[in-house]
Amino acid sequence: MKKYVARRLLQLIPILLAITFLSFGMMRLAGSDTVLQKMENTGAVVSQEVIDAARAELGLDKPFLTQYFVWLGNLLHGDMGRSYVSGREVFSYFVSKLPATLLLTVVSILLTVVISVPLGVLAAVKQNKLTDYLIRVCSFLGNSMPNFFVALLLMYLFAIRLGWFPVIADSVSFQSVALPAITLAIAMSAKYLRQVRAAILDELSKDYVAGAKARGVKFSVTMCKSVLKASLVTIITLLTLSIGSLLGGTAIVESIFMWDGVGKMAVDAINMRDYPIIQAYVMWMAIIYVLVNLITDLSYRVLDPRIRLGGMEP
Repeated sequence: MKKYVARRLLQLIPILLAITFLSFGMMRLAGSDTVLQKMENTGAVVSQEVIDAARAELGLDKPFLTQYFVWLGNLLHGDMGRSYVSGREVFSYFVSKLPATLLLTVVSILLTVVISVPLGVLAAVKQNKLTDYLIRVCSFLGNSMPNFFVALLLMYLFAIRLGWFPVIADSVSFQSVALPAITLAIAMSAKYLRQVRAAILDELSKDYVAGAKARGVKFSVTMCKSVLKASLVTIITLLTLSIGSLLGGTAIVESIFMWDGVGKMAVDAINMRDYPIIQAYVMWMAIIYVLVNLITDLSYRVLDPRIRLGGMEP
């Protein structure tokens, strides 16, 4: 196990380096200049000498590879640079947005588990009955509606018409996080309850379930102690991947509700061509997805001893 973890961690190094290089290069090839963008936003007319001086101050007048290696060297020393727009340190600014994203992630995941797992199990138990059909129809509707449409619908109903929640987030609180979390949970639950249903049906079709029924074991006991336990690998995989995507930031939902998290920060940085913040966001996304995949692989061994990671023997 230790050798496997060490090998996977070593594999992170070239992956992260490749991601940083590609993201750095694509942003420079985007055809936009952060200095010109900033000058245009001020509405002032400036000379070419002022623009060149601003580019030199930010280091944008240097060759591409020089810019990349300077940025990478600073990153390895814990310095993510400063925002081109606000002048704030990128690391402290990025960290200040994490609490909002973490709260949104936790609430969304809890709502997803509460909705998708019981409904997925119920649909499997009531296979091809009215309950199953209703749940599958709701799943189809939830999966077919884009997040921005669900967000606007919930905002109109619960914020504007009923006034239960604020229209836009005014603070990092449970009242403000309710609507964006419900928006994300609806989409994820609609997708995952079908996966849970399929996993439960696969287990219910196995011989040990029929054997337990023949021995007079209660169905509820078999379901709780055997079927659900055997299906945990599928459920854990879905949830961990959801955690990765949510921690990476749900830009559309955060922007609609003005939720001051990582996703909204990335959208604002992209609009302003604020490269240091965009690069910090890309690094965060890469690290989160790689670590989530590693944790998922390790959880397989704990939940199902039949699985051997990397072909290792017990």
